[in-house]
Order: sequence, then C-alpha cells, then structure tokens
Amino acid sequence: MVLQLKSIRSNADYANVLKNFYAYFSALETAIKPYITTEVLPDYSERRNSSYLKADIEELGADVNDLPPVTVPTITNAVEAMGALYVMEGSIMGGPYIVQMLQKHGMDKGFSFFSGYGADTGRIWGAFVAQLNAIAPTNADEAAAINTANETFANFGELFESKMV
Repeated sequence: MVLQLKSIRSNADYANVLKNFYAYFSALETAIKPYITTEVLPDYSERRNSSYLKADIEELGADVNDLPPVTVPTITNAVEAMGALYVMEGSIMGGPYIVQMLQKHGMDKGFSFFSGYGADTGRIWGAFVAQLNAIAPTNADEAAAINTANETFANFGELFESKMV
C-alpha cells in the first residue's frame, strides 16, 4: 500500500488507490454491520466510513465502478467485528500523514476520509479502544479480536499487493 501511495502523481492514480480502500472497507462494513450496535460502539454512526472514500473518489473525477474483488474475514460476533474495525480505525489514524505525503506530490483534493477526526482524533480513538477493551474482557475474547484484526490487515494488504497503480 505504501508503495502505491508513494507512486501517486495524478488524480487518476489517487482515485485508483482509493478504489482499493473503498472496495475493502465497504465489504468489511457489510460484514460487521450486524454486530456493531449502539451498545457495542455508541458513536459508530459518527465515525469515518466508506462513504467518505466514495465521495473522495468522485471528487477526483472517478467513480466506484470496476472495483477489485476483495476477501474479508468471516465475522460472527461483536468481538470479531470490533477486531476488524480496529484496522479501519487505525487506517484513519494514519490519514493525516498520508494527506501530507500526497500534498507534497501536488494532490489537493479527495482528503475527506484521510483527514480523520481533526482535533478530536485522540478522543475518538480513545473511546474506540475503551469500547474494544470492554467488549473483549477475557483472554479468549482478546485473542479473537486480535486474530480478526490480523486477518483483516492481511487481507487488506493482499489487495494492494495484487494491484499496482
């Protein structure tokens, strides 16, 4: 993924990379949706999601047609869903660094997803981690969340390995 991000030199290049993010995140959101309730994560509806990626792709003059195929983990409960969401939230946390890198190469739009939560980033990340810890209080729960996060990250990485800009 980092190599693809570093090779971006045009809006089309950037849109193609964002399509990978969108394809994966939208599929992952579908997989976790039945398990992320307001009891599990009260502010879930206020968090960044694939709709921001879609808006960024469209702002860059592209569309969400011809998306790459993706493989997401099988999610069967709230602990696994939160483990998967950990990867999504983590990508948002690194977003401001991605924006800076892209701006150095002349990109000037399509940053709504990677802009993260601004000044609220630390607070929102802390609230997520607290909810993750609450939903996974046992060693077995923690292991399940970690395993799903690892699988989510690995599958996401494979998407970028299979398709270079």
